[in-house]
Amino acid sequence: MKKLNIPFQLTEIENLTELTAEDQQLVSLSKEMADQAYAPYSEFFVGAAVLLENGKIIKGSNQENAAYPSGLCAERVAVFSASALYPGIKMKTIAISAKNRHNTMNRPISPCGACRQALLEYEFRQKEPVKLILSGQSEKIYIVNKVQDLLPLSFTADELGRL
Repeated sequence: MKKLNIPFQLTEIENLTELTAEDQQLVSLSKEMADQAYAPYSEFFVGAAVLLENGKIIKGSNQENAAYPSGLCAERVAVFSASALYPGIKMKTIAISAKNRHNTMNRPISPCGACRQALLEYEFRQKEPVKLILSGQSEKIYIVNKVQDLLPLSFTADELGRL
């Protein structure tokens, strides 16, 4: 038997002002989108803002539905929209923010497994990392340099025999 160690690194910052102006704008937009989320059932509001290589910013928020799991997470709303509106344009950075009506989120939110897989697909397609900026309701922010860091044992087209 052999134990393997899979390293993971992220950057934690204590205040929004430690980010570049561009990244501050993305976080601000993702928080605005969390305020606009449609989450009457879970009352868990998530917003996302995607910065594209061409400078455009595409936003998304989670959209729930009484017929679970028909809703869609903010991250996928934003990246699917970005891909549809600007096909072939690379994604540079995605800011994701969340708030919960029932308790204060004192740490940044991380994408769910389905969103991690969807985000990873775009990262692999464009053959360049996509930076993630994660926030909650506190000032603390996590920066993850590439989506694959959140899904180190990822399932890709390689497993399907496709390159």
